[in-house]
Formats: sequence, structure tokens, C-alpha cells
Amino acid sequence: MRALEIAAGGMSAQALRVEVISNNLANMSTTGYSPRRAEFADLHYQQMARPGAIAASDGTLLPTGIQLGLGVRPSSVSVMLAQGALAATGNELDIAIEGAGFIEVTLPDGRAAFTRDGALRLTGDGLLVTADGFAVAPGITVPADARSVTINAEGQVWAHFSDRTEPEELGQIALAAFTNPKGLEAIGSNLHLETAASGPALLGMPGQDGLGTLRQGYLEESSVDPVKEITDLIEAQRGYELNSKVIAAADGMLAATVQVR
Repeated sequence: MRALEIAAGGMSAQALRVEVISNNLANMSTTGYSPRRAEFADLHYQQMARPGAIAASDGTLLPTGIQLGLGVRPSSVSVMLAQGALAATGNELDIAIEGAGFIEVTLPDGRAAFTRDGALRLTGDGLLVTADGFAVAPGITVPADARSVTINAEGQVWAHFSDRTEPEELGQIALAAFTNPKGLEAIGSNLHLETAASGPALLGMPGQDGLGTLRQGYLEESSVDPVKEITDLIEAQRGYELNSKVIAAADGMLAATVQVR
């Protein structure tokens, strides 16, 4: 009886959906996090009678045929890119991206990674880094005697000094865009890697070529909608229960068949 395997696949699919939802809810306070969504596709169909086939009895064409589905499979877990709300922090090294784009950082092995988490810090040498210590490309160092730092909407970084009237430009923060940002590989710590699916990083200045601008003193909050996630969670739970009832019904039917004398 195919119903047992089909329902088991349905339970597995709903369990995967619950895992994705739980990860979204766990990251509802993660800076710059975009929720994920589990997507599914139906499996192969067994063609008992193909639509349009000639009926053997009178030669007419079958209008619909008999196609028996064999269940469901996960097709992808895609990221739902959306602008999160901007929260004021008052920290001069916090920057939020208002619009499209990612900040490029350099990993310890030299690879480039990309993030929307603009909670930046300074090392003991004054290097501008992320909260995990990864340097912001192309490498910006703030002098030890700088009184304050200004990052404008176009990504220019300026240092102000007590003994000077004019600020000193330290560097430029660029943003990266991708042809298919949903194809980026998430590696944790709010970081993503370029893949063949995402296409190469297209670097540009904030505010140009469709890229967003930077907002100093703000951080982008998670774009997770808790109400929607809870609604989806209830729906997935009901789907899991219904598939389990199908298994119980199919098991009862098989038991009745075996007991026939």
C-alpha cells in the first residue's frame, strides 16, 4: 500500500518545515537575519493510464487518465530577502545597510565573506572588524588618537582629532551585490560565501548601481515575522498530524485485509 510510504514522506517534509521555522524563531533577534522557507515538490507519478491515451473499448481519448502521485520531497530551503527595521544604537561604529548589498569581510584564510551585520569593532591596532574579529575590506585602520569616527551614507570613513579642525579620510566601505543573492552559502556568524549559484560579487559604492546606503549609529534588525512563523508552525504541526492519521488508517486497512478469511 503506497499510502504508508507517501504519508511517511509527508511527515518527514513537515518535520523539515518545523526545523526551518524553529531556526527562524531562534534568530528573531539576530542582526541582519533574513528568514528561510522550506519549499517542496511532488515526486514522480505512476501512469496507470496516460491522459490522451486511446481507450481500448471504443477508441476515444482518455480526458484525464490515472496518475498516482508517490509523495513529496524537499526542493530547497530558500532565504526570504527583506529589509529589516533599523534600530538606533548610538554606537558610532554600528552601521546598517538601508537597501540592497552586503559588507565584504576577510576571513582568516583569506577568503572573502559577506554580511549585513554592521556591528563593527576596533582591534587593539585600530583595525575595523566585525564582532567576530574579521577585518572589513579593504582594511581600514583608525588612529589611536582619533576623537571620533564618522561613516557617511556613501561609505566614506572619516576620523576626527582634537588638535585638528579638518577630519582625515581613512578609507571607503564598499558594498557587494549578487545576481542571485539567494544562492549565497550561509556559514554562520551572519556570514555568507559566494557560490556558482550566486554569481561573483559585484562591488560598488553605497548609493550607486542599485546598492543601498549606510546609516551610522543603527543596526538592521531581523526581518523575521513572529506571527507568520507561529502560523506556519501550527500549519506544519497539523500537516504532520494528518499524515500520521493516514498511516494509522492505512495500517488499519492492511490489518483488515490480512484478517479476511
